[in-house]
Amino acid sequence: MNSQPAASADTASGEPGFSLSYGYGTDRGLRRELNEDSFIASDPVFAVADGMGGHEAGEIASGTCVRTLASAPQLSAGVRSATAMDLQACLLDADSRIRAATGARAGTTLSGVVVVEQMGIPYWLVMNIGDSRTYRLSQGEFSQVSVDHSEVQELVDSGDISPEQAAVHPRRHVVTRALGAGDETEADFWLLPIQEGDRVMVCSDGLNGELGDEHLFRILSTVARPQDAVDALIQAALRSGGRDNVTVIVIDANNVAGEAGVATTAPYLSAADGIE
Repeated sequence: MNSQPAASADTASGEPGFSLSYGYGTDRGLRRELNEDSFIASDPVFAVADGMGGHEAGEIASGTCVRTLASAPQLSAGVRSATAMDLQACLLDADSRIRAATGARAGTTLSGVVVVEQMGIPYWLVMNIGDSRTYRLSQGEFSQVSVDHSEVQELVDSGDISPEQAAVHPRRHVVTRALGAGDETEADFWLLPIQEGDRVMVCSDGLNGELGDEHLFRILSTVARPQDAVDALIQAALRSGGRDNVTVIVIDANNVAGEAGVATTAPYLSAADGIE
């Protein structure tokens, strides 16, 4: 299973005028026999899972993960009340299902956003475990929201290597947290107010492994329609080598009402914090 997409690429929230438009796509790449990525793009949840394990086990792991998200009542269409605690419980359920299905021989990363509302104000609830990524282009500023759970990220954090060295490090694909494998299964969460014109991109490392931040920013800031941006990003990754599976979701927020533009941002939440 490679996808759990929505039936439509446009959806409106309960907040008058607030709307999302989005596009999505996945490609096996030029060197892999199988596509072990899976994704879900169904308001309110947009996420990419990158399976690990090979021989179809990685596809089972990522597919199980997105199916678990798709079946969670807290993530049903029209529901905007999920908390970090709800999501962590869902991820633990996915972890158990993956281990049962693969004998703990496969795992998956997961990164993405859930759209939630507090007092009528919409937020991006970003979740991440592993080295798939979530980026945001907001008010002209482009940044990576998620932080990789990887060996090279730990080396960057400790000052042993630079981000530029991390991009070509031989162990850049070794993750330190995943669902279905290993001992670390707790995700990181961030709560960000949705601002008018926000564009969020979620991707597997087959995209950012081929394209640097400047290239990503150039496409996201110049291609207007989300689906066209997705297609352009995937094609650019393939032209750059396409050494891994490539999956991309792009979500735009429009007609954002209320005071979201001046709301306080909580840069990091633990699952225990939840969202009240």
